[in-house]
Amino acid sequence: MQNGMERIRQGVEILNPSEKKVAKYILQNPQEILEMPIAQLSEKTNTSEATIIRMCRSLHFKGFRELKLSISAFVNQEDSEVNKYHDISADASLTEIIKSISNNNMHSIKSTLAITDPNNIEEAIRLLDQARRIIVIGVGASAIVALDFEQKLKRINKWCEALIDSHTQLTTAVHLQENDVVLAISYSGETKEVIETLQVAYANQASIISLTGYGTNTVQKMAKVNLFASPIEKSIRSGATASRIAQLSVIDILFTGLASLNYNQSVDYLDKTRKAIQEREK
Repeated sequence: MQNGMERIRQGVEILNPSEKKVAKYILQNPQEILEMPIAQLSEKTNTSEATIIRMCRSLHFKGFRELKLSISAFVNQEDSEVNKYHDISADASLTEIIKSISNNNMHSIKSTLAITDPNNIEEAIRLLDQARRIIVIGVGASAIVALDFEQKLKRINKWCEALIDSHTQLTTAVHLQENDVVLAISYSGETKEVIETLQVAYANQASIISLTGYGTNTVQKMAKVNLFASPIEKSIRSGATASRIAQLSVIDILFTGLASLNYNQSVDYLDKTRKAIQEREK
C-alpha cells in the first residue's frame, strides 16, 4: 500500500481552499483519521462530504476508504528523523553534509515510491515498447535526466532522442505521428518550452508521458500517462538535487522494464555495446 501521508503532503498545495483544509487536518491528525468516518471528518473540518471525496480524487485516491488504508501503512513512521528533509546550511560540517545529502536522496526515492502507481508505470512501458520513435524533452536539470534515458535506450537498440534545445524540440514535434511517444520531463510541470513542444506533439496525436512533481500541472494535463517524482526540496538553495535523483530512479525503472520485456535480445544488445566500448579503449 502506497504512503498516503506522503501523497497528501506533496499534493496539498494544488488543492482548492476547502480541500486544502481537509488535507491539512489529516496531516495534523493522521492517527485520528484511521478511526474516523467521513461524516465526522466533514464535521471536524466544516466541509462537505463531497469536498472530502473531491480531495481524495484530486490526490489520486479512489475514495476516502483507500486514503485511510494508505495512511495506516505508514502512520507510525511519520516522525522518524530519517524521513525529514535537511536543507543546506552555512555552518554545516562535511560530515553533516554527507549525511544530509545521502538522507535527502534516500528520502526522495522513498517518497517517489510512495506516489508511484504500478499501473501507470506498466502503461508507460507499453507505450515506449510499441513506439516508432521516442522523444525525450527537458530543459535545465531535467535535460540531464533526458540525456540519461537516451543513453540507456540506445544501449538496447531502442530509437530514442533527447532534445534539450527549445528550437529542436519544436521542429521535431512538428513531424511526430500517432505511433510516436514523447516523454516530457519537467519538475514544475510548467516549463514554457516543454509545454509549447507538447502542444504541437499533442496536435499530431503523439502519445505523451509526463514525469513531473506530484499534483496538477499543465504538462500533466496533456499526457496520456502521468508519472511523478517526489518534490521534497524546501528552497532554491538546494537546487535540483534530490528531485534529480528521484527522476533518475523513475528513468531506471522505465529502462529496466523495457529491457525485461525482451530480455534475451536486450542482454545481447548490452553485451555488444559494452564490447564496442571496450574495444575502443584498448
